[in-house]
Amino acid sequence: MKGTVGELGEFGLIRELTARLTSTPAVRIGPGDDAAVVTAPDRRVVASTDVLLEGRHFRRDWSTAYDVGRKAAAQNLADIAAMGAVPTAILLGLVVPAELPATWATELMDGLRDECQVAGAAVVGGDVVRGETITVAITALGDLRNAEPVTRGGAQPGDVVAVTGWLGWSAAGHAVLTRGFRSPRAFVEAHRRPEPPYHAGPAAAGLGATAMTDVSDGLVADLGHIADASKVRIDLRSAAIDIPSQMSDIGTAVGVDPMQWVLNGGEDHAIVATFPPDVKLPARWKVIGEVLNPSALPQVTVDGAPWAKAGWDHFGDNE
Repeated sequence: MKGTVGELGEFGLIRELTARLTSTPAVRIGPGDDAAVVTAPDRRVVASTDVLLEGRHFRRDWSTAYDVGRKAAAQNLADIAAMGAVPTAILLGLVVPAELPATWATELMDGLRDECQVAGAAVVGGDVVRGETITVAITALGDLRNAEPVTRGGAQPGDVVAVTGWLGWSAAGHAVLTRGFRSPRAFVEAHRRPEPPYHAGPAAAGLGATAMTDVSDGLVADLGHIADASKVRIDLRSAAIDIPSQMSDIGTAVGVDPMQWVLNGGEDHAIVATFPPDVKLPARWKVIGEVLNPSALPQVTVDGAPWAKAGWDHFGDNE
């Protein structure tokens, strides 16, 4: 392989990238034609898209290209699972400078491929373009398998709020990295490569979840979307939310209350859902709050009280 993307050329790069891919039974036509063909037995396709920009969503001195690939796939496939669907495929839009080492692009593809395999999906095509800043744009597809989608708008007063997956780990890892450290490794890796519980989305739909989302912008912020869409108030119980001892240690070291990471931090892509109170939830789900009638209080409260402005806003003052 030649040294840079520019030396390899557009079609040489495409050949190198697509040669690394695997397929699934859902893929009828994969990369190499004008478009891919993916089966949709349900006759409905769940679709989501997201963009990662170098310097904004990842840093090459913090994350390898493989890490970026895993993260890019994970955050999109989690959106599919959060609708109660099974991920089937992703499409890649890649913008890279000509002087980028070709191995960075191929390692990115390895990460995309491997994360897709975890979720049962495949990379089925995309496009590459020359540009000044590395940009990774993903479109993810999924299959509802004859189930109804679980939206943000179905939560009812009396429902319980439950979560499965990590909360605050990515934010704690980010805090470690910004201070020039690389440990505790588990939290740093959680920031570099989130591990969404893909299976939990369709399983929650089967259990009767009334509303659902993944935690990408922060627990309070993302539950705020459910509260807004469902026209309800959600109250979280802080005592029901576990904070690992190592996260507490990191918080002490950097002077941050770890509950801030748990409630405000995003990019863990845990699944949070509301369920009727009589649903028997598997052990993997932790009940952390309840759905209430709307009131004059903010739509999401913690222990009955308003919580500080939380969550990620791409056009807000986050940094």
